Amino acid sequence: MANLKEIRNRITSVSSTMQITSAMKMVSAAKLKKAQDAITEMRPYSDKLTELLQSLSATLDADSGSKYSDQREINKVLIVAITSNRGLCGAFNSNIIKEVNRLTSEKYAGKDVSFLAVGKKANDAFKKTGKVIANKSEIFDNLTFENVAEIAEELMEQFVNGDFDKIEIVYNQFKNAATQVVTTEQFLPIVPVETDSNLTLDYIYEPSKEEIVEYLIPKSLKTQFFKGLRDSFASEHGARMTAMHKATDNAKELRDQLKLTYNKARQAAITNEILEIVGGAEALNN
Repeated sequence: MANLKEIRNRITSVSSTMQITSAMKMVSAAKLKKAQDAITEMRPYSDKLTELLQSLSATLDADSGSKYSDQREINKVLIVAITSNRGLCGAFNSNIIKEVNRLTSEKYAGKDVSFLAVGKKANDAFKKTGKVIANKSEIFDNLTFENVAEIAEELMEQFVNGDFDKIEIVYNQFKNAATQVVTTEQFLPIVPVETDSNLTLDYIYEPSKEEIVEYLIPKSLKTQFFKGLRDSFASEHGARMTAMHKATDNAKELRDQLKLTYNKARQAAITNEILEIVGGAEALNN
């Protein structure tokens, strides 16, 4: 059994760790509320924009399609891996890395796969492959639509120039504070729309459908990319809050066990001292 001083030091260490994890939990909880409100308010706009785009695409001729819907033979693939810049958020980052590795080894086996890292954890995981074309970790320092649109425009330009035949985004979709769903979305080319013949939406388009599509598709792609980052940002704080909550509970349980062990050791030491005193007194009497 460890001596009393070692146990006291461990109790102090665990208590300090518990204070840190508790503080991190509260910080993440405060940031989560703002991030959750942002993604919740954005989803209806994004869904309506997609619905409008699908309605437009369904009524246009095939040769009127956008340059972003060009279906080519897939040889060069770009996977955008969205992780966080910091750890201590459970399996949040490892789930993304596992999914990207699965896509590389299974779905795109034999293809020329490159990576765009959004988040330091993704860059650390894939930089050894030598296939990381850029690291956009600084985007989380100022997550605005304007900054995200610049990255989306670069991806759109690379697709149009033929640098990549397909671009996919892998991120954690926010469901609630305790649940994040690993999601893979095709960014480019635009997924062909399957229309429902029973669904008729009566829109009046001004100026023309072709001009609206030409403007709407880049806008929709930027919004899709921004939504993925917003989802990942909210999921990160939810995952960190949950992880720190569990860590705090585990630290409290460990501290209580150490205190119980300390009290038992202290009681045993006191008992031994009493026995020595009684034994010494008996020896003197005899």
